[in-house]
Amino acid sequence: MTAPASSGIRYVGLTVSDARRSADWYLRLLGWEEIKAVAEPDGRLREVQLHHRPSDTTVGLIQHAGSPAPRFDETCAGLDHLEVNVPTREDLVAWIARLDALGIAHSPLEDRPSSQLVTFRDPDHIQLEFYWRKRG
Repeated sequence: MTAPASSGIRYVGLTVSDARRSADWYLRLLGWEEIKAVAEPDGRLREVQLHHRPSDTTVGLIQHAGSPAPRFDETCAGLDHLEVNVPTREDLVAWIARLDALGIAHSPLEDRPSSQLVTFRDPDHIQLEFYWRKRG
């Protein structure tokens, strides 16, 4: 049976230790638009949503009150890492320069047969990548 059509990922929710701190970090780096900030009346959940209009992708940064906040570990079940596509190699190089300008530690440029990427981590140690797929 063939799967019905879909058009990509619309929303990704990331659990963070401080939604506002993480939102400020992501906004400073990515320049996306903050579209929503909510807190449950009982204080058990806070969320800040950031939107990338060109791709219609939203990232929700979710803070759960009272839950332990261990350091993120991609070897545990759940999220491994989050990649952000970049359209050209020049854009990838520009993102590396932006990481440097913001003082965000990152890996060296990794050259693979079909792609190039750079890896870095957010304030909760969630692994992120800027990813460029080679064409040709």
